[in-house]
Parts: sequence; C-alpha cells; structure tokens
Amino acid sequence: MIDRATIDRIFAAADIVEVIGEFVSLKRTGQNFRGLSPFKNEKTPSFFVSPSKGIFKCFSTGKGGNVVTFLMENEKLSYPEALHYLAKKYNIEILEKEETPQEKEIKNERESLLSVNQFACQYFIDVLHSPEGKAIGMSYYNERGFREDTIRKFQLGYARDDKNAFTRTAIDKAYKIDYLVKTGLTLQRESTSYDRFHGRVMFPIHGLSGQILGFAGRVMRSDDKIAKYINSPESEIYHKSDVLYGLYFARQAVLKADKCYLVEGYTDVISMHQAGIENVVASSGTSLTLGQIRLVKRFTHNVTILYDGDEAGIKASVRGIDLLLEEGLNVRVVLLPQGEDPDSFARKNNANDFTGFILANETDFITFKTNLLKSDAEKDPLKKASLITEIVRTISVIPESIIRSVYIRESSKLLDVDEKLLYNETARFRKNKFEQKVKQAEVRDFSPHIDLAASLKYKAVADKYTAEKEVIRLLLLYPDLHFTTRTDNEIESETAVSDYIFHEIEQDELEFHHPVYSRIYEEILKCRKDNVTITEQYFIQHPDESLAKTVIDLITSAYDLSRIWKRRENYFETEEMRLKEIVPEAVLAFKNEKVLRLIKETESDLRNAQEQNHEDRIQSLQVKFIVLNNLKINLSKGLGDRIIVTPT
Repeated sequence: MIDRATIDRIFAAADIVEVIGEFVSLKRTGQNFRGLSPFKNEKTPSFFVSPSKGIFKCFSTGKGGNVVTFLMENEKLSYPEALHYLAKKYNIEILEKEETPQEKEIKNERESLLSVNQFACQYFIDVLHSPEGKAIGMSYYNERGFREDTIRKFQLGYARDDKNAFTRTAIDKAYKIDYLVKTGLTLQRESTSYDRFHGRVMFPIHGLSGQILGFAGRVMRSDDKIAKYINSPESEIYHKSDVLYGLYFARQAVLKADKCYLVEGYTDVISMHQAGIENVVASSGTSLTLGQIRLVKRFTHNVTILYDGDEAGIKASVRGIDLLLEEGLNVRVVLLPQGEDPDSFARKNNANDFTGFILANETDFITFKTNLLKSDAEKDPLKKASLITEIVRTISVIPESIIRSVYIRESSKLLDVDEKLLYNETARFRKNKFEQKVKQAEVRDFSPHIDLAASLKYKAVADKYTAEKEVIRLLLLYPDLHFTTRTDNEIESETAVSDYIFHEIEQDELEFHHPVYSRIYEEILKCRKDNVTITEQYFIQHPDESLAKTVIDLITSAYDLSRIWKRRENYFETEEMRLKEIVPEAVLAFKNEKVLRLIKETESDLRNAQEQNHEDRIQSLQVKFIVLNNLKINLSKGLGDRIIVTPT
C-alpha cells in the first residue's frame, strides 16, 4: 500500500508532457500540446495535453485523465504499477511492507506475469556472469563486438544449458508454475516441466514503459533441426504483432530526429545503438504488422528501411511495406553494400559515416520497388504489365493525393508508360478498395436485432442529467469568480459563482440525482464550509477513478454557445465574461429539471391513487400537480429561449 503523502509527491514531481511525450509525439499549440491519439488510428490530431491542469483528453475516444490514468490506459498498468513507474522515473522512494504469500496470490494475472518476466530477466543476466555464461554467452556477445555497457543497457543474458535449471530456480523462489507456463518460459508436458530457452543467449523484449513483455533466445549449438531464434508465445502481456524490438530505447531519439530506421533483427538494433544511431527498431524477423506501424506513427511519420544485399529476401519483404504507405508514412529505403547487414555495417562504421551513407543512398520506396522489379520485366511484356499493376497498386494506397501525383509522374518516366493510364488505373484501384470497405462496414454494422427502445433509453439517461452536469462544470471551473446579480428590487451586487449556486440549491432544498455529480457537489460544499481551498487538481488526482474521470471530462468538454449568443454574434466574448447570464441560466435549468422530474413522479402517483380510489390523496396530488406546473411555467419564462447545449 502506497501512502497518500507519497502519492502526492509523485503527482507533484511528474511532468505530464514529459511522461506522455515518451509515448506520443506532442507539439505545442498555445498553452497546450497536441498529438495523434495513442488509443485510435487517426490522421487529424485529437489528443490534447494540458500541462497547467495536469490532464490529457482524447476527443476521438473520449478518454481523459491525469498522468497516472494515461499510463493505466496506454500501458495497461494497474494503479500501483503506474505509481511505481513514475516513482522510479523521478527517483521517489516508495516504502511498502513485504507482501505476504496471500497478498502475492491475489495479485492479478498481468502483474504476476510481468513479475515472472522481470525475475527471469535478472536470472538470465546473473547466469551470463557465471562461469558457464561467460564461456558461452559472453563469448558470443564479445564476438558480436558488444561492449559491457551495451550488454547492460539491453539487459542481455544467457539461459543455462540445463533443460529445467530456470524452472527449478523460479519454483524455489515461490513463483507459481502456472505463471511460468503462461509466460512461455516453461513448457509442460504431462508431469514434466522444462525450460523453453535452455542453452540460448537471451534478448529481453521491452514494452514502451520498460517492462519485460517477453524474450527472444538464440541457440548456441549448430543444429539444423533446432530453430535459430525462438520467441515467447502470445500471452496476456505479449502480443508480437504490437511490439517493436528496441522502441523503448529508441523513442526519444526517434522524436528528436523525426525519423525511424527499421531493421530486421535484434543484433542489428543493438549494434546500431552501440555505434551511436539510436533511432532504430526491429520487426523481429517478421513481416510488418499494422499494430507495429501504428506504434512508429506515434513518434514520427518518416521511416527509412535498411536492407542488406540479399535481393531474394528484399523481394519477399517489400510486399508488406505497402502498409506503411497506406498509413500515411513517408517511406525511404537504403540498400547496404553487398555482404553487409545493419549489424556488420554498424560495427565497421561510426554514427557519422553510417548516417552519411544513408543520406547519400536512400531513395523513396516507389522508385526503389520499381527499379528492383524492373530488371525482371525488361524483355517480357507480360511481366512488365504485371510490374505496372504492382506499382500502381502500391501508389493507390497512399492517402495524400499530391504525393500520389508525384509518384505517378516519376513512375511514368521510369516505366515508360503514359501518365494518364497510370492515373486511371490508380483511380480504379482506389475505387475498388473504397467499395470493399463500404461492403465490409455494411456487413459489420448491420444487425437485424437492434434494440431501438434500449438505444432511446440510453440517450434519455444521458440527457436526463444535462443541467446537473452544467452546474457542476461551472462550480469546477469558476468557483471563486464574481459576477453581477440583480435582486427583485433591481439592486445589483457582486457574488461568487459557488456562493450563488450553493444558495439557490440549498434555499429550494434541491438535490443531485446523478451519483457522481452528487459526490462532487458534496465534496466542494464541505471544503467551502471548512474554508478549504479546492482546486481542479483535488479531483484530477482523486483516488476514485470514476470521480476523477468525470471531472476531467467536464473541464475539457467543448461546450457550444447558446442559441441566443449565436444570434447576437458575440463571438468575441469569453465564457468568463458571460457568467452573469450563464450561471443564473444554468441554475434555472437545474431547477426546471427537478420540477419536470417531480411532475413526472406526481403524474405516476396520481394515476396510482385514481386506480385505488384514494380521494384525499387524489385531491392533494392534484393541488401539487397544479403548483408544479405553475412553477414550470415561471421557470420557462426565466429561461426564455436561452438553451444551454452540452455534448452527451
């Protein structure tokens, strides 16, 4: 359990822009920062970070919160894990009591799997420095030219060549066999358990927050029957298609350079880092996936792919690169000298020489692909037609029309094909793809069992608390701001927003029906009565997630101007300047909402009384009904046609 004082220190130290900037490319817009949503694929940035408030808001998904909430959403961390992550980042000591076996057992599965992987990582590091590890694992790393600091940085290790050495050690340390199996570190057949990675050098695979999600192991024996590399299997914490090796170490360099180098293997990444080129990641020997591409897209739109001289391998891999173009990334390609790969080339060159070679030799992907396939089609008309179709298909996936036009013009020259023909074929491909998407959307979205009543009921629930929401929003944003009020005797006076709202609600003995709004109101009222200054941060950092999320949604939502203000065209006026109209109007709407609720309840009670022939009750309810309707009429006159429009 982390005490409140420590939590407050963590929140005070954490720079939300700095933390989120490690996961999302942010650009300043006035006092705030903006970037592409990490929660949804999008082309127009809708993700905002407010350093002054210490919050983020994603308008494309509706998600919002503080720095801890972001880590929980983005990295799937628990609340304590997110706090530990920030404490480690900002060197804040957390003192916690030793967990009992019972407490360890009730930890959720994800935490347990991450804990097992962290233990395994340290185990493999320790084994690497044992006599066996030095003789085999360290010798391999030394042959690759890896320095000691590089080995430590990437947490490289070695798995003892004993089929159950790791499993025995983990069980002796009280780690459960179930979690060892679920991470894939241990294989189990009937009653026998053995290590997946025995006799291999180990490459830990990190998530964006530095947690160990899985491992890759390279065999040390020469045996054609054994896979050279094996990876952790898919699990609750490791999804290979959503992970890029080295991105945890590369993300800051990628942001700084606004470019990402893409290579194939683990040692390519490590050698380039050691040479001083850190904005590099690997697809871990697999074809690029959409999830991996969108990871890169969070940090940059510029990708350069480094290929070795193996033409057959290049032809096999270029097919997947179209996904990069389709996602709107700018793709360039570098072909390394014959017989070199990024690993060997980095060991022979320093950062300046390597990057100089890249700048001198990189070309756009369309030109590279055309030249690569052109040699096979020079004297064969059918192959040339196939090449043209292949290039047009690639160009057609590019979302930007101007970039498509540039590539069509260049391809026309390279292929000696009429430019108009390429335009027409590109348009045909795009039309066909669009029609396919429409059909898929129709199939996905059509349901013969849509519950219209349920949909209407949901909207009614959302609309039911609109006035309550507006009153709470004003209390949160402008509690101490003063505005001018006028009494029935036309006497003007200055009053604070919170004082006015509290007086009006308590005078008429009104209450909130939305449970979270009610809690927020009660906490603000209590602090006011105790003379405690309450700020937005009080709620933004509130341990109750539902309350914190509601507050963040309220203070970041885009509220429209009322119809009356649009008619008057007072666009130059801020909301603060219009508090003398907005606050009384919001309170009237709040009262009107309560009256409408009471009228509805009275109608229901009246029907029941009539069914049961309770004459006295019928008479009293009829009087109440008349009074409420008169009150509704008076409130309606006060409201006039000023309508507060709020998003639901």
